[in-house]
Amino acid sequence: MEVSAFDYELPHDLIAQAPLPERDASRLLVLPRDGAAIEHRAIRDLAALLRPGDLLVANDARVIPARLAGKKRGTGGRVELLLVEPEGAGWLALAGSSKPLRPGAVVEVEGAAFEVLEARGGGEVLVSVPADLPAFLDRAGSVPLPPYIERAPVSEDRERYQTVYARVPGAVAAPTAGLHFTPRLLEALRSRGVELATLTLHVGPGTFLPVRSARTEEHRMHRERFEIPPATALAHARCRERGGRVVAVGTTALRALEASGARAGPGATDLFITPGYRFRAVDALLTNFHLPRSTLFMLVAAFAGLDRVLAAYREAVRLRYRFFSYGDAMVIA
Repeated sequence: MEVSAFDYELPHDLIAQAPLPERDASRLLVLPRDGAAIEHRAIRDLAALLRPGDLLVANDARVIPARLAGKKRGTGGRVELLLVEPEGAGWLALAGSSKPLRPGAVVEVEGAAFEVLEARGGGEVLVSVPADLPAFLDRAGSVPLPPYIERAPVSEDRERYQTVYARVPGAVAAPTAGLHFTPRLLEALRSRGVELATLTLHVGPGTFLPVRSARTEEHRMHRERFEIPPATALAHARCRERGGRVVAVGTTALRALEASGARAGPGATDLFITPGYRFRAVDALLTNFHLPRSTLFMLVAAFAGLDRVLAAYREAVRLRYRFFSYGDAMVIA
């Protein structure tokens, strides 16, 4: 398909720049998969919208403060490193600097040295890291907010750009559909008879990269790591047996379930879901509103139909919903 088919008009002032004071205060656009009319509700209504016996599967990845501001040893040139994931003896990182970094270059960040072990082009480098990396990041790193949030991170982001059930550190972007949940909402879902399960998919920076090709089949996804716990695989099988719906909390949970077939174990996926994809593991989706022409918007269009999703987005714009990571949500069920 032409990538231009996934475009839509979005006023800049609808891009949420900060979270609402309360996580569960967001609006919720309800888009029925059976073609029924759109509804406008609140995220606090989610329990009433789901059915006893449904299974909610959420991504428990925890965002790490992976953005580092440093200087190149010898020249003093400013370098920004975004640590992505461990690889071999170092970490894969995205480097931002006036000139490309070469192997052997050293970036100094608050007394620590990050040596470039390998340069791969496109800003990708493999770097050495301190032995006490988690503690170092807590002290020297900042929250890697998405590029469309046009402000510096503040202390509040350390808590709010993180789900309340985040458990496994390693993500450089939050699974943002989960940002709306509170202990109160999770308890309401349990009381409703909705089962809760988790998986882990470490969201990488590729989720924000624009699709530069003209056609979807020419685009290649970045690979992301995931883990499906045995308890979640069992919960998925039992939900299918009882006739409940599997509801993915966000596109990351959906991709992990579809890529794995909901089978337990670790894996990695570069699955690119576009219209025409046949969904096998997921029946409903809770998600935020996504960027025009993005792979995430294409996934949602595959799940609910492109024309229907475009109409829903136009309605959300008309009613001034808040868009992207800190924005409102929609449920497709």
